Amino acid sequence: MKVLFIGGTGNISTAVSRLCVERGIDLYLLNRGTSKVKIDGANTIVGDIHQPQKLSGILQNQKWDVVVNWIAFNAGDIERDINLFREKTKQYVFISSASVYQKPVQFPYITESTPLINPFWDYSRNKIACEEKLNTAYREEGFPITIVRPSLTYDTVIPVVIGGWKEYTIIDRIKKGKKIIVHGDGASLWTITHARDFAKGFVGLLGHQQAIGHAFHITSDEILTWNQIYQAIAEAAGAEANLVHIASDFICQIENSLIGSLLGDKAHSVIFDNSKIKKFVPDFVATIPFKTGIKQTVSWFEADASRMVINAETNIMMDKIIQTYERLLP
Repeated sequence: MKVLFIGGTGNISTAVSRLCVERGIDLYLLNRGTSKVKIDGANTIVGDIHQPQKLSGILQNQKWDVVVNWIAFNAGDIERDINLFREKTKQYVFISSASVYQKPVQFPYITESTPLINPFWDYSRNKIACEEKLNTAYREEGFPITIVRPSLTYDTVIPVVIGGWKEYTIIDRIKKGKKIIVHGDGASLWTITHARDFAKGFVGLLGHQQAIGHAFHITSDEILTWNQIYQAIAEAAGAEANLVHIASDFICQIENSLIGSLLGDKAHSVIFDNSKIKKFVPDFVATIPFKTGIKQTVSWFEADASRMVINAETNIMMDKIIQTYERLLP
């Protein structure tokens, strides 16, 4: 099976790329060639998907069993890809996001048929627009789409709202005993998925004839409270977490940039129903508990000092939110 990944060396896609190679897939990675991540056994095509006129010669005579775009974020990206890969692939996989699901949540059990609406986050609305354009192309011309919606998936990022992701800031604060913000009372439910677990479900969809026209989310079945998530992160950091619980609305009033990630996503309790991906990929099962996976992630950060980025602006923002909240307490 000949597969093209647009991207393929990111937080989620690296694990998928490696599993593809392990399973004997003839994998090609189209990227700008600037990533430090190397996928042994994969073929590299150096190019910029955002400059399609320069790619036409490279891709002109190529046909693919599957094309996956890991870095499409708006409807313009999708229109470009349809034009590039029309009649050139048997399956086009779009990486959407589970944040597209209905917010505020009306029913906590999320299936692929949960309505797609998110008035809080431009990122999610753009992903919805991408899905709509792809579904139109599938209905009107048979463009062979499959949509995948990851939720909070991690490997080389720290999956928290403030002070994490590509930053080491939250680990530094925990180790120094500084206060850490937890949105709400920390009792809301969430699911975090390791990229290697996600990869097992995702690779099973590649070349899957019956997956054409369908959408899937792929998550762990482990459900944790945010208190448990932060406690696991603190344990991975080797220290106690000094947690401060602050209402999500209050946090977003102080720092508007967090509205999308909180009110448009993580402030809501959700339980993902993975029945559909398990029907299509029967051997899919997530086996990496967050408590185990996050230790590996912290170790990955600490293996290279250049990864341990402590953002002064993030610290200022966190301290501002905490100090404002505590000043207003009775």
